[in-house]
Amino acid sequence: MNKSIILSLFIALMSCNLNSVDNNYDPESKLKELGVELSNPSSPVANYVNVVRSGNLLFLSGKGPLKNDGNYIKGKVGIDLTIEQGYKAARLTGINQLSVLKSTLGNLKKVKRIVKVFGMVNCSSEFTDHPKVINGYSDLMVEVFGQKGKHARAAVGMGSLPSDIAVEIEMIVEIE
Repeated sequence: MNKSIILSLFIALMSCNLNSVDNNYDPESKLKELGVELSNPSSPVANYVNVVRSGNLLFLSGKGPLKNDGNYIKGKVGIDLTIEQGYKAARLTGINQLSVLKSTLGNLKKVKRIVKVFGMVNCSSEFTDHPKVINGYSDLMVEVFGQKGKHARAAVGMGSLPSDIAVEIEMIVEIE
């Protein structure tokens, strides 16, 4: 390849990267618009940590729907809780995970992409609307991070979850 072709490709790549920068990207302002307040992340309840960094990836441990009063939203979705209540539990879990991210990064603008979400729903074996529940989490990530919040995902049912919590969700995040 000659030098002029290489230079042209380099300039094209650089202009693509510059054009993809969103100067309005401000997840923390978005949280304020949504009326979402982050809290201090809860401490792990066993022998693990809230987050592990490997290169430019953060692996967030599973969190549940811990309310400000220190209690969890508990029960089986489809039996004790409606799909809508499960959705709200998943959204609250998303807020709790954002608290971990904020505590880890200092500023949510450092989030380059929500890569993967693994959502577990406490439910009976007959329940099949897991995606509708975990949408509470996914919808929040897109509301806060826009296109950077769209992610790969699994939404599965579990016969039980720790302390009978309604959902548990873990996440992988790419950072700048």
